Amino acid sequence: MAAMTPSPLRPGPLQRRDILCLALASMACGTAPAASPPDLAFPRDFGAHTDFRTEWWYITGYANVAGQDAAFGFQITFFRSRVDATQTLRSGLAARHLLFAHAAVTDVAAKTLLHDQRLARWSGAAPGLNPTDSAAASSADTAVTLRDWSLRRQDGVLRASAAAGDFALDLRLAPSQPVLLQGDRGLSRKGPNPAQSSYYYSQPQLRASGSLVVKGRRHALTAGSSAWLDHEWSQSLLDPSAVGWDWIGINFFNGSALTAFRLRDKQGEAVWDGGSWRAGDRLQGFQRGEVMFHALRHWRSALSQARYPVEWTVGTPAGVFTIRAVVDNQELDRRHSTGSIYWEGLCEVSDGQKLMGRGYLEMTGYAAPLEL
Repeated sequence: MAAMTPSPLRPGPLQRRDILCLALASMACGTAPAASPPDLAFPRDFGAHTDFRTEWWYITGYANVAGQDAAFGFQITFFRSRVDATQTLRSGLAARHLLFAHAAVTDVAAKTLLHDQRLARWSGAAPGLNPTDSAAASSADTAVTLRDWSLRRQDGVLRASAAAGDFALDLRLAPSQPVLLQGDRGLSRKGPNPAQSSYYYSQPQLRASGSLVVKGRRHALTAGSSAWLDHEWSQSLLDPSAVGWDWIGINFFNGSALTAFRLRDKQGEAVWDGGSWRAGDRLQGFQRGEVMFHALRHWRSALSQARYPVEWTVGTPAGVFTIRAVVDNQELDRRHSTGSIYWEGLCEVSDGQKLMGRGYLEMTGYAAPLEL
């Protein structure tokens, strides 16, 4: 999950040189050194953690469509970035945080990717208390709003809503399993330095319902639609030797869930790797050196000339899996706005022959190394 955010010190539309690295996706950031795992408590930790520099709620999913053989992938992410320079200002109108959101839909039949974004500043006041805020995030539970986009949890169900030029999302995401604490009870290492860690939990196997609108046509989600939520918050940045990462979050048809990632250096070697496997009540965390990514097939973008692996063998302690992009071209090109370019999209997992599940694959640092 990759994204960038504009500088809080300049108004106006997104400009390339105004961009700071915001989240660096689900593997890019770390927290201050921690001697022991966090004591996460819900619903409190479903909400925002404004004392931390960076935070994101990242939803990906697969949509079965009523009355058709076609299907869609969907993604919506809300980021919060604390603006350190404004934290001591006395004015209640000071922009102490940026909220940034990105949404996308993969149209499998048309082999196209539609995407859009939103940005606003937030004073840090409770939602609704500052009339100048066009965005806010609750610290009590999941409740993030950014203009006409929102993500809220009510009666245990997440509701995601976003309307863009060529598509719209109106999704209800109901948990079917307990929260999955990544890493060591929610403290997830992302690099060789213990400080390179994040607070991180997932909610895989979300039952997805609602609708998508794609180019003016509404599609109702049917049985078999599923989603995944990652929520992370952190303080510091990724290891300086890392130029990008590969990440997968997979919902298996049998109810299991796989997370696997690696951060790469400029030689393509792993700076760090990890993830988890949950099957029933059993949760297995992966240690450094236990996750291997091996590219089987590549696709070259005519637009950026980046060469992306779109089919992988991923080896983990839970098994060896084949990961295949459902559509090769799921590249997000934001060089004229946020300055970033990366690949993020719907994928399928198999044992080499039999389809076993679906999820999302994210690859960064292939068009150009990440610059912090």
